[in-house]
Amino acid sequence: MQLTKQTDFAFRVLIYLASKKTGELSNIQMISERYEISKSHLMKVVQKLVSHGLVTSIRGQYGGILLEKELDEITLRQVIELMEATLTPVNCDEPVCKLKEVCRLKTYLIQAQNQYLTYLEQFTLADIVNDTIRQEIFPDMIRLN
Repeated sequence: MQLTKQTDFAFRVLIYLASKKTGELSNIQMISERYEISKSHLMKVVQKLVSHGLVTSIRGQYGGILLEKELDEITLRQVIELMEATLTPVNCDEPVCKLKEVCRLKTYLIQAQNQYLTYLEQFTLADIVNDTIRQEIFPDMIRLN
């Protein structure tokens, strides 16, 4: 499954916010500069994160954004399902596939996708932030597993 840029940007926003001290506000400009992402794309992503309660937005001259939930309360699955417009592995309806009535490919792909999402449900933002922040703070460290 290839994730969209929207999902990639959402993870970058969440990771950036997670790297800040509790209560420390950030803004779109900071994130845009850090990850070299256009502000207009980030605004759309942040708006979606805010509307679903993952991020808080504070308006005004001294406003900004910060995480609404704890890192261990945000699952990878939750972010992917929020940001991906569709998770349907194949579209047999447009144009209508002539094999639709006899083909079981879609069934198997949906089962695989469900297993993939179930697997991602066990991991949270806390799991990926620890490794990501460690790499940003110590970029010369090579982690061997």
